[in-house]
Amino acid sequence: MSSTPSESSPQSTSKEELLTRLARGLAHEIRNPLSTMAINLTLLEEEFTRAGEDDPRSRRASKRVRTLQREVSRLEGILGDFLHYARGGMVNRQPGDLVAFVHEVLEFMEPEHRTHEIRVLSDLESGLPLVLLDGGVLRQVLINLLVNARQAMPGGGELILQVRRVGPRAQLVITDTGVGMDPEELEHCFDLYWSTKRDGTGLGLSTVRRIILQHEGTIGVVSEKGRGTSFTITLPLVQEVTGSREVEESDRNPEGEQE
Repeated sequence: MSSTPSESSPQSTSKEELLTRLARGLAHEIRNPLSTMAINLTLLEEEFTRAGEDDPRSRRASKRVRTLQREVSRLEGILGDFLHYARGGMVNRQPGDLVAFVHEVLEFMEPEHRTHEIRVLSDLESGLPLVLLDGGVLRQVLINLLVNARQAMPGGGELILQVRRVGPRAQLVITDTGVGMDPEELEHCFDLYWSTKRDGTGLGLSTVRRIILQHEGTIGVVSEKGRGTSFTITLPLVQEVTGSREVEESDRNPEGEQE
């Protein structure tokens, strides 16, 4: 298997900043007319439905309205991806229980996993120290990765989640037994606008990566075509962050070296 580094290049950082400004500036200008279109299309559909299914013109019009509704919904989804990306850097970290957090998201996703015949296996270390996290945006990260895993297993499969302590960090590993990625897909999976999905915006994994970096964490991925994909996230533990701060402030000698 191959690995993808999580470090960003100056060029990608510039693109992220530009995209953030564009997303914030255009969000309301785009969302308002889309909402108006969605409401009026719903009203049109109701009128054609009342006209009766026996009228060929009404049936054709209803079909066209439904097509427009799907496109409006797709555009709303794209806009949502841009907004999520733009908000990716806005984190407010607080001490939290990572294991409990993972349990909560898995319970939320359980009906969807059951519907798609995905067996979830979890190995979550008990007694793990608290982690600095922003529950709202980290929930976005985990759901995004779980949805990606489900989409990679259209015929069902296994989803494995592991949480353990590795030195001063908590490590979360999400593994699926899906279609996997070839070397080119693996190399570009975190890039802006890169997507192999038909309706993908190329912002999902880029958003995930940005949020993890804003948590002072790391994210890496290994994958093999036809065998599956595994994402590994690490986040700093609260007690380790506090301990290192105390060393920095009080345990240095006059020469600035640790005793």
